[in-house]
Amino acid sequence: MFKKLLVVTLCSVVFTSSLHSQKAAKLINESETERIEKFLSSDDLAGRQIYTAGIEKAANFIANEFKQNGLATFKNSDSHLQSFSRISTKFISAAGNFDGNNIDTKNIIAITSEANLDINEKSGYEVVKIAKEDNLFLTVRKYMTNNKNYIILVDESLGANFGRLVQFKSGLSEQQKSIFIVLTNQTPTAYKLQATHKVDKLSLSNVVGIIPGKSLPNEYVIFSGHYDHLGVNGKRAVNGDSIYNGANDDAAGTTAMIMLSKYYSALANNERTLVFAAFTAEESGGFGAQYFSKQFDPLQVKAMFNIEMIGTESKWGKNSAYITGYEKTDMGAILQKNLEGTDFNFYPDPYTDQNLFYRSDNATLARLGVPAHTISTSKMDNEPNYHKPSDEFSTLDIANMTQIIKAIAKSAQSIISGKDTPTRVDTTQLK
Repeated sequence: MFKKLLVVTLCSVVFTSSLHSQKAAKLINESETERIEKFLSSDDLAGRQIYTAGIEKAANFIANEFKQNGLATFKNSDSHLQSFSRISTKFISAAGNFDGNNIDTKNIIAITSEANLDINEKSGYEVVKIAKEDNLFLTVRKYMTNNKNYIILVDESLGANFGRLVQFKSGLSEQQKSIFIVLTNQTPTAYKLQATHKVDKLSLSNVVGIIPGKSLPNEYVIFSGHYDHLGVNGKRAVNGDSIYNGANDDAAGTTAMIMLSKYYSALANNERTLVFAAFTAEESGGFGAQYFSKQFDPLQVKAMFNIEMIGTESKWGKNSAYITGYEKTDMGAILQKNLEGTDFNFYPDPYTDQNLFYRSDNATLARLGVPAHTISTSKMDNEPNYHKPSDEFSTLDIANMTQIIKAIAKSAQSIISGKDTPTRVDTTQLK
C-alpha cells in the first residue's frame, strides 16, 4: 500500500511540475514580445538617450514590468531603479609642453572629473604608449578601467582617429582617475599639462530585479540587455526621420530579458539567484554595466547571458544565434547540450574581427573572469539598420525573436538549477 501511495505521489509531483513548466513556457509568446518591443522602440521614447525624458519613461516601464512579474529589488532597495551619478564635463581649455616644446591644443585630450587639472613629471602619473600597431580604442578603454592616473602617448600615425577619443569623456564617475592623452612621437623627461572643464553631476539608472535562489542564494546568474540608445539627431536625419529608435539595438535584448524574468518567476524552480538587469549608457561607454558589476563578488557570478540585437535572422537563418567569446568558456557547449532534440543552434561568433566580445555589457564582468557572453543574431558585416533611424519595429522578425527567447530559456535551465557551472574566463588571454 505504501509503495503504491509513494508511486502515486511521485507521479503527481512530476505531473504537476510538468503542467507548471508548460504554463510558464506559454508566457513566452509573440504577442508579449510585440507588446514590450513596440513600447521600447516607439517614437514616444525619442530614442532612449541618456539624460532624457525618453529613457526615464523606458526605465519606469521596465521597473513596472519587474514589479508585475514579482521580482524583488536588488539588495532590498526601495526601487528596481539602481541609480548612480556620472560626471558631465564641458571642455574649456587645455595646454601643455614636453621638454619645453609647446603641444598643439588639438593634440591633447584630458579625461577627468576634475574642473582644473595642472600636472607635471612630479605628479605621479604613469606614462604609457600606444604604438601604431595597437588598437587605439581598446587600449585606451583598458587604461581607463585600471584606476590609475595616466599620461597616454599616442603614436602620430593614429592621428586620423585621435579626435574620436573624446567619446571617453562622457559619463565619468566621481572616482574616475585622470588621464591625459597626447598625440605625439615624443617621450618626454619633463612635461607640464593643464586642462579646464565645466563639471556637472548627472544621474543615471540601471533597472534591476531578482528572483532569489532556493538552495544557492549566493550564486548568481545574470540576464541582461541595454535599454539606452542614441536619441534624436536632426543633423543625421534620413528621409526626414531623426529618431534613432534602436528597435534591434537593444530594445530587442531588453524585451527578451523582461520576458525571461516573467518566465522564470512563473517557473519558480531556480536554485541559484537570478538577476535581471536593463543597463543604461551602453552606447556611451558601458557605464551602467560597470557600476552594476561593482555590486558583486565576481566569483559568485556563475554566468551572464547578455542579450543584444536578436530581432533579425542570423547568417544561418531562423532558429539560430551566435555567442560572442564562445571559445573562452564552455558555456556555449552547455547551452547547446540543453537544446538537444530541438532545431535551434548556437554558433560561435562569426565576426571576431569586430571584437564584439569586448563591445557589449558582458565585457566588464568577463574581464573579471565571469563566463559572461553576449547572444546575438545581428549580421555585423552587413547590418543595414545598425545605428540608423531605420532601426525600427517594422524591421524585426517577432516570430523568430520569440523562438530565440524560448531557446535561451531552455538552454539556461541546467545553469540556473546549479547542475552545470560554466568554466571561467582566463583573463590573461583577454585583449
